[in-house]
Amino acid sequence: MNTLSGRFLILTAIFVMLAEVLIFVPSVARFRADFLESRLERAQIASLALLAADEISDDLQEELLLNAGVFNVVLRRDEARQLVLSSPIPTPISATYDLRDPSALVLIRDAMARLADPGPRVIRVIGAPSRMAGLLIEITMDTGELRAAMIDYGLRILMLSAVISGVTAVLLFLAARLFIVRPIKRVIDSMKSYALAPEDARGFIEPNASVRELREAEETLQLLQTELTGALRQKERLAQLGGAVAKVSHDLRNILTSAQLFTDRLGQSEDPAVKRMAPKLVNSITRAVHLCESTLAYGKAEEPAPVLGRFLLWDILGDVIESERLSVDDADISFAEDVPAGLSIRADREQLYRVLANLVRNARQAIIASGKTGEIAVSAEETEDAWIIRVADTGPGLPPKAREHLFQPFQGRASKGGAGLGLTISAELVRGHGGELTLEETGPDGTTFVITLPKGDIG
Repeated sequence: MNTLSGRFLILTAIFVMLAEVLIFVPSVARFRADFLESRLERAQIASLALLAADEISDDLQEELLLNAGVFNVVLRRDEARQLVLSSPIPTPISATYDLRDPSALVLIRDAMARLADPGPRVIRVIGAPSRMAGLLIEITMDTGELRAAMIDYGLRILMLSAVISGVTAVLLFLAARLFIVRPIKRVIDSMKSYALAPEDARGFIEPNASVRELREAEETLQLLQTELTGALRQKERLAQLGGAVAKVSHDLRNILTSAQLFTDRLGQSEDPAVKRMAPKLVNSITRAVHLCESTLAYGKAEEPAPVLGRFLLWDILGDVIESERLSVDDADISFAEDVPAGLSIRADREQLYRVLANLVRNARQAIIASGKTGEIAVSAEETEDAWIIRVADTGPGLPPKAREHLFQPFQGRASKGGAGLGLTISAELVRGHGGELTLEETGPDGTTFVITLPKGDIG
């Protein structure tokens, strides 16, 4: 009986029996009252027969009392109290009961007291004569037959209650199995089947329960299975991509290392333009080599912890802006910087460069894709608790899908053809600093991202 349906069966039987007990008590009390009323009626008929005959023999009187089931009858008519029929009383009268206007509680109390008292007693019963045949009728009688009749009636009530409770419990048991247990078992079976092969969409449950709560459970399970399978597939794709990127990054690092050797030679050139551009080219290749090394580390575990140091924000922002200006070509895009010249922050230099480069590059690509002129503005400020950097553009704003899955890989892509990894990587790098990358606003007038780097204990 450890099953839900088994316990439901037991509880149903118990509750039905409790209900029958609550019915049993007043039923037995009503039966006792009817029994006494019938004795009063029989005694009244016997007394009227005696009054009609004026005089009867002692044998006939005894027979009338025997048929009425009483010892004597007192009838009050016209304010005169008259002993109509009488016979010897075996024992003194133990109690008197008035049935003319009793309350329900009194009837129940007297009935339970009679059932609890096994000994024969002589009682007096007072009632109103039927059909206005007097003012009052009073009888004395033995309680033995009354108690036996009450016990017999009670047993029949209990047996009927047991049958009713059994039938009701079985019907409710079958109904519970059909409408509750079976749908729940179906949900459990679906969960077990899905656990064995979560990538198989055929294991998804199809909601069909007629009970609203069970149907909601099935719909919730179906949604959970769909989302979990999608997450597992995405995780698998990420793992495959990570392996592929790690291989590419390994070979690319070797190529960039060779390119780095060639750029060292360029620094020896006497051409002024080459001398001016060579350091930036060297810095770009150096950053690319570091990025490849970081990608290899990410493929093994996760983004490496930042190496914090103090530096001027403008040092890396200038490289980011200069690099993006070279990528603009003929597009009409302007750049604005509002960064205090002496603003010094504490962060990982290369990781913050990657964050700013991703944000500015996304802004540039969004403006170019719109086919209109635009501006990219980078501003920074220092508060008592943090450094705050804003990257704003006048592009067309992020599409709804990008806003919904902003920092999720492969889903939060802001431009056509993008992988949606730039913002994901940037957000992770900023979180590594204990900070936060948030979307402040986006719309037809442009988009603004905010980088918040907490100062903490900077010493």
